[in-house]
Amino acid sequence: MRRKRYHRTGILYEEEDQSPLTGVANLFDVAMVFSVALLVALVMSYQLPELLSPTDMTIVMNPGQENMKIIVKEGQEIEVLNMTDQIGGGTGDALGTAYKLADGRVIYVPDSGNETGS
Repeated sequence: MRRKRYHRTGILYEEEDQSPLTGVANLFDVAMVFSVALLVALVMSYQLPELLSPTDMTIVMNPGQENMKIIVKEGQEIEVLNMTDQIGGGTGDALGTAYKLADGRVIYVPDSGNETGS
């Protein structure tokens, strides 16, 4: 039978309880729970729980405003596109003409030199 020591504080301790590593054992578990809670809070603060679903989607946040963002999720990849004042430019070749019909469909008509067949 083990002997229990009496300390000045009046509390009985066993020798195993005096190890400095006994308090460290649960720190990893606490850190994991905290990190998962932080991730869930982050997703909920952006009001985007849809990002956790397995479907592909595109979300437009603040449409038409200066801080507009487009979030594109394809499979496991998530890409965030921020609105900028810069206009794309460069040189290139005209490939054809696009027409928007009255019912909302868009038709692309290639130039005569770039026909690929119908």
